Amino acid sequence: MSQQSPDRSTAPPSARPDASMSLLNNVMDHSLDDGYAEASARRKADGSAGLPRTLKSKLGLAAGLVVAALVVTLGAAEARISAPVVAKEREELIDRIDAETEAADTLESDVDTLRHDVSERQRKALERHGGDQGQLVALLAGATPVEGPGVKLVVDDAKDTDQGGGGPRESTGFADTGRVRDRDMQRVVNGLWESGAEAIAINGQRLTALSAIRAAGDAILVDNRPLVPPYTVLAVGDGKKLATAFQDSADGQYLQALKENFDIRTSISDQAKVRLPAAPSLIVRTAEPKAAGSGAADTGKGTS
Repeated sequence: MSQQSPDRSTAPPSARPDASMSLLNNVMDHSLDDGYAEASARRKADGSAGLPRTLKSKLGLAAGLVVAALVVTLGAAEARISAPVVAKEREELIDRIDAETEAADTLESDVDTLRHDVSERQRKALERHGGDQGQLVALLAGATPVEGPGVKLVVDDAKDTDQGGGGPRESTGFADTGRVRDRDMQRVVNGLWESGAEAIAINGQRLTALSAIRAAGDAILVDNRPLVPPYTVLAVGDGKKLATAFQDSADGQYLQALKENFDIRTSISDQAKVRLPAAPSLIVRTAEPKAAGSGAADTGKGTS
């Protein structure tokens, strides 16, 4: 018995390539919502779609466009008119700032000139009244810069000391014992004077017989000028002898105790040459006895 071959003419049609994207096809075919489509159809049926057709509507639209154009034109014209005025005011303000800055610079220069003149007059007065020892008097008074052999002493807070967030002296009342205090620097300076120093400066501030080392809040001041650690003390004198004498003195032992007990960092070394500036300002005082019978004359005290 012969076997019939299958009839290929009745095979099912092939599937569409986009059959798996029915949702996307639906969105593309119905991109406009049915409600919007109905509303658009109604407007077309009523004749209200598109531009206005009546004369009144056209005049209203034209008037609106004219008003909008007028507003834009007026705004642009006002901006163009006000721009030169603003620029002129800005230039005048800049000129005033420049003039005031120049005036301040001139006054600052005059102050420096007067301060230098006063210092020179004070130095000449010291030399004139010092006689043959005028240079020595000027040296001891800090009226002239000096240089020569000496020592360099550096004193700094302990390494792990909390410095705070607002500067090197933020913690209240020197509560941290690892920090250098004003009385510590007082003892250091007094120990150097006692050990034979001829001139001393701290962080570039020359010390005189009238200098003061004090604390204002948490800051150490030298003649009302704040210092920032580390404190570098330069002293003119016989370097090796001065360093040895200071370390053997009571104040040197005090500084060593601070290092051992509170980890305050110190170092001292003799220098072949150190240079100290002159004191920024000098105060010349003379004492005169008062007339007999006054309280000052009876006690032997003078006026300054």
